[in-house]
Amino acid sequence: MILAAPTPAAWVDAACAHWRELLVDHANCEKKAASSALALIFAYPEDEALCAALSRLAREELRHFEQVLQLMRRLQVSFERQRPGRYGAGLRAALRAHEPARKLDLMLAAALIEARSCERFALLAPRLPQPLGAFYDGLQRAEARHFELYLRLARHANGDRGDDASLQARLRQLAAVEAELISASDEQLRFHSGPPPAYLPARAVATPASLRRAAPACSGAVPPA
Repeated sequence: MILAAPTPAAWVDAACAHWRELLVDHANCEKKAASSALALIFAYPEDEALCAALSRLAREELRHFEQVLQLMRRLQVSFERQRPGRYGAGLRAALRAHEPARKLDLMLAAALIEARSCERFALLAPRLPQPLGAFYDGLQRAEARHFELYLRLARHANGDRGDDASLQARLRQLAAVEAELISASDEQLRFHSGPPPAYLPARAVATPASLRRAAPACSGAVPPA
């Protein structure tokens, strides 16, 4: 499984109750997704396949940003500055600093972020008011394409070897870090945060056993090359 743990139900409850705050962070996430794709293009200009794929991806992420802004205006949600959550920094801290390992880690981390977005859009879509629910249902399919793209780029960074045991092992390591980040309680509700303390049951402990429930299809196994 690409995601090591499903989103806690407490996060979904909090997100549905505070969807306006979450929508603002969603707009920021779309900007960051476009920026990250462009940063990878600048970091690896010699990789023509990566540059072509991520150029298209960056344009799509910016279109999503524009769509979120339009939806915010329609729903009368004001844009405001938000403090960043710990998710991105926590995941980056687990990445290796030397090449070519860093390139592989960057692709795998991006795949995990997109897969988590896919899973959360799928969880929120049926529970949020319209038109937000329908919008998130469509984005879920886009995020599934994105995480599959980053996995293909990870294989390419790994040398397109038939035996990708090392890639799978590294993916499991990073997925464990990502799962811990979204499972632990967070004071700030963000699209990739853990659940706020107020939504956790008394004496709740964030362990894999307490978080076990069915995850959407976008958190499934790595697709074949």
